[in-house]
Amino acid sequence: MEISLILAEEITKLFIIMAMGWALVRARVLKTEDSRVISAIIVYLVAPCIIISSFQIEHSRQVVSGLLFSFAAALFAHALFLLLAAVFGRALRLDTAEKLTVVYTNAGILVLPLVQAMLGGEYLVYSCAFIVVQLILLWTHCRCVLSGSAGIGWRKILFNLNVISIFIGGAMFLLGVRLPEIVDGTLKMTGSMIGPLGMLLAGMVIADVPARRIFGDRRRYLASALRLVAAPVILLIAFKICGAAQMIPDGKNILLVVYLAGVTPACATVTSMAQLYGDIGDRTGVLYVLTTLLSIVTMPLVIALYETVI
Repeated sequence: MEISLILAEEITKLFIIMAMGWALVRARVLKTEDSRVISAIIVYLVAPCIIISSFQIEHSRQVVSGLLFSFAAALFAHALFLLLAAVFGRALRLDTAEKLTVVYTNAGILVLPLVQAMLGGEYLVYSCAFIVVQLILLWTHCRCVLSGSAGIGWRKILFNLNVISIFIGGAMFLLGVRLPEIVDGTLKMTGSMIGPLGMLLAGMVIADVPARRIFGDRRRYLASALRLVAAPVILLIAFKICGAAQMIPDGKNILLVVYLAGVTPACATVTSMAQLYGDIGDRTGVLYVLTTLLSIVTMPLVIALYETVI
């Protein structure tokens, strides 16, 4: 239960920061539109820093096998989420926004600070696997669903700054290139801002959404339950059945990194893409807000379940 308690404490801290962002907008110190500046800082500065610094670890056979294992687990998790979205979508008549909520998580913002707090910086490298797999699906599957086109945005994938950062960090890891201490320390210090800035951003976005839109539609609770409870529990059962945690040394902790990424709330990027490519930005936005608020309760519970089952 120790890890789940640490998670609950860290999530509580992040949600207090989210409340600060909400208060700044409600007090008219900032505007919701100002959140775009914070979003740009996260995407173009903070996330690349933490990704590159996470690869500044000693090259070993165990780390390489752990990376391959985390990629396989991330691929499995996303394939399962896609299958669940199709099955639930047909059985429960989910709309497009609800099905995308089942598939895509907000791992890019939440998983990095939580992994750092729960397991330590040496495990951050394994979270990159889930991020890469999800980015590829966002610019292939998600983009096609929203736009109705069959094209694949390879340019968006290959030139995504997070993917470029993973390539750079991975190359330095494989070649044994170590950054000077002052540079690595600067990257780590900058990267440590991702959690607070991400939740501050969420609070600013929430401040502009009427409470009735968030809590008034009972249908949205169904999609939220599928994302935060049903999908994590089914993923956990699948991991248990195939014995994934015993496949490699330290498999339980590495699998926990992937699992943590898979139980976070709905993906903020889906809302941005829905506004750009489709007309369901308001629905995905409400689901993002609702699942984010509910995850303060659900995430510690499903991680406690992981500790018990795995």
